Amino acid sequence: MSLSQKDIVQAAENLFRAEQTGIQTGLLSLAYPDMDMEDAYAVQAELVKRKIAAGGVVKGWKIGLTSKAMQDALKIDIPDSGILFEDMFFDNGATIPKGRFIQPRIEAEIAFVLKSDLTGPNVTRDDVLAATDYVVPALEILDTRIMRSDPQTGALRKIVDTISDNAANAGIVIGDQRHDPTDIDLRWIGAIVSKDGQVEETGLGAGVLNDPVTGIVWLANRLAQYGNALSAGDVVLSGSFVRPIEATPGSQIIGDFGTFGSVTISFK
Repeated sequence: MSLSQKDIVQAAENLFRAEQTGIQTGLLSLAYPDMDMEDAYAVQAELVKRKIAAGGVVKGWKIGLTSKAMQDALKIDIPDSGILFEDMFFDNGATIPKGRFIQPRIEAEIAFVLKSDLTGPNVTRDDVLAATDYVVPALEILDTRIMRSDPQTGALRKIVDTISDNAANAGIVIGDQRHDPTDIDLRWIGAIVSKDGQVEETGLGAGVLNDPVTGIVWLANRLAQYGNALSAGDVVLSGSFVRPIEATPGSQIIGDFGTFGSVTISFK
């Protein structure tokens, strides 16, 4: 780690304020050039503390940057993670009010709902399947409290910015159909994602680390390094298998997962 505790607290405060005001803060990777991933997770933890102190209730986790394309773009070779809060959950078919997010984007994912705790290290694929109550189709709403690029230098957001910003998560919409993960090959669950009737993206579950279950294994074992674990009742987003789609005002986005289900979200 290179950041002082004072820097970590200040960075988290800036992110928290950005979410409250809807005004983005500058790139942490520019403000702290030596910042590493450990620093970023420390900022995220400090941000989460603020959100809980403000009344936020933890509901689960998200895994991000699971595709090779996204990892290559950010010059990393591992996923990242963030925390889901209760107020991030929207009903299937809901309309997001204007101003709720800053620059929302949408990804298609498979969500896992756990029926028992998953405590690492050494969590296996079989452990994840045994601990999962059901899987459902989902759309994740991404947002960025940090600028995507610096207006002066043109520098782009880096992995430390994304991790610090709670892995850029902002919302989740879950479909109505529940499935037993042992009955389905999740690698072959796919989605056609449309915006205002036009197909924007398609993808398969195999785009997530070759198997969405792998992401849950990774997360449970990573959390163990910090004395944390996945808990019964947690909702875990396993990672996107499509690129993010801009959720412009007035748009409707539909994730058609075929027989697996369908998820819809609209924006005022």
